[in-house]
Amino acid sequence: MTKPPLKTPPQELSTIVDFVRYAVTRFAEGKVAFGQGTDDPVEEAIFLVCEALGLPIDRVDSFLPARMTTAERCKVFGLIEKRVRDRIPAAYLLHRAYLQGVGFYIDERAIVPRSYLAELLYGDALFGGEAPLIDPATVTRVLDLCTGSGCLAILACDVFPHAAVDAVDVSEAALEVASINVAEHDLRHRINLLKGDLFAPVGGAAYDIILSNPPYVTTQAAAELPAEFAHEPRLALDGGVDGLDVVRRILAEAPAHLHPDGGLLCEVGRGAQRLQIEFPDHEFLWLDTADSTGEVFWIAADAICRHQRD
Repeated sequence: MTKPPLKTPPQELSTIVDFVRYAVTRFAEGKVAFGQGTDDPVEEAIFLVCEALGLPIDRVDSFLPARMTTAERCKVFGLIEKRVRDRIPAAYLLHRAYLQGVGFYIDERAIVPRSYLAELLYGDALFGGEAPLIDPATVTRVLDLCTGSGCLAILACDVFPHAAVDAVDVSEAALEVASINVAEHDLRHRINLLKGDLFAPVGGAAYDIILSNPPYVTTQAAAELPAEFAHEPRLALDGGVDGLDVVRRILAEAPAHLHPDGGLLCEVGRGAQRLQIEFPDHEFLWLDTADSTGEVFWIAADAICRHQRD
């Protein structure tokens, strides 16, 4: 006979490390899925416990032996059980997610931030090092398509200190989340949130950099994702039969909105091979990150515009 779930934490759980260990065990027992801000049960357990207690994850070691108060124990225990029972991603339970160490508000109106573009914005492959493809100091206009929670637009303001950023999404609900983040980061004077379908709301505007983390999961794969992903807006995941519906439109429409020395940075998941076959003359530069290989491309404005002219 299956035991009913506990409603209060066992007395044996008293320290922070006890609850981290307990969370890892419960996640394994509950067969919960990851990939929405964290990649494994240990990472998610540490995130959940630390965020609930307001502790810095990067300096948590010194706190691990600390005993928790009764209120803290009940709060964290409840979050762990809810994570397992309802399969809600920890980021939604805590209303918090991080990219490049920067915190963002998040709820189920927008997809949990986790784009590879964040790492590439700060890396040396494009905008850093001794010979960047584009000097960040010269960038004055950036467009973030499918902005969701606004996280990439906010990071772009840091990477490109002199840029104004237009952030577009077709979802009014997602833009409500983005608005919270823009205000939290005090960037309302630099980020313009626009509702509409891709380039439609920007008119004839042109940009130095276009960023996009569009929906690129195939329709079939989206339907087969673990239960955790059902809490995210399907609109932000489903990219059509082969996952590239939105990406094709971005490639077709971007040339009209790029300055001659600019470029497009776009995440496509596992669609690289399909894109290469379909667009053999496009000069894609495929980029790797710590956790991905060839899932993001950069294409310079002159290359994409030259292809359209040809």
